Amino acid sequence: MYRGANHLNLDEKGRITMPTRYRSEILASCGGRLVITVDTAHCLMIYPFPQWERIEEALMSRPNMDRQVRRLQRMLVGNAHEAEMTAQGRILVAPSLREFAGLKKQVTLVGQGNKFELWDAERWKAQTELWLAEEAELEGASEALSSLQL
Repeated sequence: MYRGANHLNLDEKGRITMPTRYRSEILASCGGRLVITVDTAHCLMIYPFPQWERIEEALMSRPNMDRQVRRLQRMLVGNAHEAEMTAQGRILVAPSLREFAGLKKQVTLVGQGNKFELWDAERWKAQTELWLAEEAELEGASEALSSLQL
């Protein structure tokens, strides 16, 4: 399971270095093969290859005459790039993906269980503040969260 927020630098070639604590798990689960794609929140999602294969298969098995399905197929599969983690733990983020997510030098890698999200650091901070403000305005938990004990 991937968890936690990690503040990283994007180098001049567009690479990030995965935190050491994730490297052995990434190597064990997928041999360092990853897939990076876009998310509607204007961040990137980074999946170990086996996780991505399941998602891609499930998504592509849906009827593509449905507009929402087709749009999601275009977004996720159409923007997916394979990446290989090097022995030094570096991952190259394709220029088109960096542009989509507005990635600058400072980025935030956020563990999300079976995947990571990669955010521009300033956007991550602003989005977090927005989520906190939205939570303060809500009255009670949603039905999906009402039974969750934290």
